[in-house]
Amino acid sequence: MSLGQALNAGLRQAMERDPKVVLMGEDIGKLGGVFRVTEGLQRDFGDRRVIDTPLAESGVVGTAVGLAMRGYRPVCEIQFDGFVYPAFDQIVSQVAKLRHRNEGRVAMPLTIRVPYGGGIGAVEHHSESPEVYFAHTAGLRVVTPSNAADGHRMIQQAVACDDPVVFFEPKRRYWERGEVDEGLATTVAPLHQARVVVEGTDATIAAYGPMVATALEAARIGLQEGTSIEVIDLRSLSPVDFETIEASVRKTGRLVVAHEASVFCGLGAEIAARVSEHCFYHLESPVRRVGGLATPYPPSRLERHYLPDADRMLHEVDRCLQA
Repeated sequence: MSLGQALNAGLRQAMERDPKVVLMGEDIGKLGGVFRVTEGLQRDFGDRRVIDTPLAESGVVGTAVGLAMRGYRPVCEIQFDGFVYPAFDQIVSQVAKLRHRNEGRVAMPLTIRVPYGGGIGAVEHHSESPEVYFAHTAGLRVVTPSNAADGHRMIQQAVACDDPVVFFEPKRRYWERGEVDEGLATTVAPLHQARVVVEGTDATIAAYGPMVATALEAARIGLQEGTSIEVIDLRSLSPVDFETIEASVRKTGRLVVAHEASVFCGLGAEIAARVSEHCFYHLESPVRRVGGLATPYPPSRLERHYLPDADRMLHEVDRCLQA
């Protein structure tokens, strides 16, 4: 399956399993969503469970809060990453705080799907990486799959979670295909657990979402050049599975963190600080970071210069090895 098809299959299974699961968003019904992730679901489950909403992200999320408080499990789609900001107040002021505010008596089983990142040649406001805004907000789980198998499993885990989950989907990976076992139990790995994708001995690259495929490319090139690189797919951005990262760093002694978002105040900064604190005597060099430039996302013709690639990752790995 492609990642988009895997997400569709995961949502279908979640809806079959629980009649309280409802999908909401702009053009997700008859059209099946801009990226066709919800294609066919309104036809099969009806327009009372797959709801085409007005063009009002704040209203979509606000309505979903009420549904969640009444026992439903709403799944909201934000059509593009740059459109999440009108709903930002609802998410950080209400969604993130309600369960804590009532001491857990009322759950907030709400999933907010956000296609994010660049690489598709889109226009302004359609290629952003806002994940750190939400990872910084206590009370939210923030996760992102990098492949079809994880997308299928993790969307079901997110929907079943009693905490609010902001589910970032790497839009330029929607069409990349992989093996998916639809019968695999969603309990195989917890939603917050990172995964060692490729084992190595010389350096670690920790990445998430769209950057995992790029990190794997860097690892393949590195191996040809005689450098053994371990690649970690973080999967969860809040909470972060530091145990897996630190175990890898204790083995390799070097860490590069990669993401599309700007390096300044990005998730890589928190990981670098934590690893430097907990693995100080195992590090052979400072933790390096690779990310987007400290500018607004550029026009599509320039995005290949903005987005981190395998060469930039390998440059930082080389700096680690030479330190």
